[in-house]
Amino acid sequence: MMARITAGVASSHVPLLGVASDFNKDRDEYFGPIFAGYDWTREWEKAEKPDVIILVYNDHASAFDMKIIPTFAIGCGERYKSADEGWGPRAVPDVEGHPDLAWHIAQSLVLDEFDMTIINEMDVDHGLTVPLSMMFGKPDAWPCKVVPLAVNVVTYPPPSGNRCWALGEAIKKAVESFPEDLNVQIWGTGGMSHQLQGPRAGLINKEWDNMFLDGLVGESDHLRRIPHIEYLRETGSEGIEMVMWLVMRGALGKKTRALHRHYHVPCSNTAIGHMVLRPDNGEGLDMTGSDTVTAIAAE
Repeated sequence: MMARITAGVASSHVPLLGVASDFNKDRDEYFGPIFAGYDWTREWEKAEKPDVIILVYNDHASAFDMKIIPTFAIGCGERYKSADEGWGPRAVPDVEGHPDLAWHIAQSLVLDEFDMTIINEMDVDHGLTVPLSMMFGKPDAWPCKVVPLAVNVVTYPPPSGNRCWALGEAIKKAVESFPEDLNVQIWGTGGMSHQLQGPRAGLINKEWDNMFLDGLVGESDHLRRIPHIEYLRETGSEGIEMVMWLVMRGALGKKTRALHRHYHVPCSNTAIGHMVLRPDNGEGLDMTGSDTVTAIAAE
């Protein structure tokens, strides 16, 4: 029995959503429509019971700063605490790692010529903990182990979409060669269109965001060829975070199908995007009861 990637999850990781969850504001007038888009996924995850999540995110000057800027970094530690981002750590459970799988992936990626930075100790910030809260609520312990995979999308130059997609393909190969029966999901987080500073602060491009969501489904790989300048022009200075979704998409194989989709604006000064995908590659994955397809229309 070997490990296998059974699903991909994409989600924004807006820090304000962590605040809403922590202070029980997730069902008020403002946040209710945002969190409602994750209700389906929370129930679906209860049925899926993933053993491990490879969680692709970006650090926000918590574990890394201008002294060290790895393009791709993989966490191989036993446990990760919530980072203090200036107002104290979030009151969420520690994140339990899966060192055996993480080291296996790291070795496979390096041998496939990806120059990974290996991290054995770090704190994880809202980029990683907010998606866990959105998908799992407020448990006493997170229901699965996590392999953190940090991507530099903060300081120029970030990796290209093509390189991120190829990294996902290499992760798929690595996971499928791990000799343990593990149900693995891969999550791509960050985005969608937003700019936090300058004359275009508050930019949201609904049309482009939904084009990107459309492109994650099916057989097309055109998203991997979008250049940096298009992200900057169409989605603002922080929209480049969507290349992290392409790591997830690349790991799902040639073809995907969507199970759930949610898009909402605004949340703070950004757009919220969320999607659940299955690999659809004829490799005999169990596509059973929890695959009722849902969609929440773009607002």
